[in-house]
Amino acid sequence: MTAKRRICAGCGRPETVCLCPAMTKLDSPTKVIIWQDPIEAKHPLSTAPLLHKSLPNSRLLVGEHFSFEQVFGDLPDKDVAVVFPFEHDRQLCTGAGGNIRSLLLLDGTWRKVRKMILANPWLMSIPYVALQPASESCYEIRTSPRNDGLSTIEAGVLALNTLENTRTYDAILPVLKRMVALQKGFGHKQ
Repeated sequence: MTAKRRICAGCGRPETVCLCPAMTKLDSPTKVIIWQDPIEAKHPLSTAPLLHKSLPNSRLLVGEHFSFEQVFGDLPDKDVAVVFPFEHDRQLCTGAGGNIRSLLLLDGTWRKVRKMILANPWLMSIPYVALQPASESCYEIRTSPRNDGLSTIEAGVLALNTLENTRTYDAILPVLKRMVALQKGFGHKQ
């Protein structure tokens, strides 16, 4: 019988690949809610838990179906937004996030996120943020079918930087870079 790996209480990763030295916690006036697909929640290289641990007032939900009230409580839809490249007329313009009190990130593969949206059509009725990354993702250990695809932690940082253009959340990203470097050191290929 093999011994179980010891898990770090701080980052939730095995102690041999602890990410705590690279982790930064930042408070945000915008509450970030991460809605994670159940299959993605089992992936050992998911970045959603890292974002959740980096933003103390964030919330991590795992499931396929939630109501607006389960996600946002009693906030009106004008005070919330979802990060996704929808193509309808409720897109928030850069710098127009001043009223957004709660931001929803959908975490999963593109296929799984599309399924979440189809299963929860209320998502189409709230304002959305379509991100415009200035560079490619640093998440080199997993690929995206989209050239502008980002990991959840990168999307969260970019969305907060866009909405709250009074400060930067880039200090959160070294934890992603550390995870990628560790995995590449093990010869990880997707």
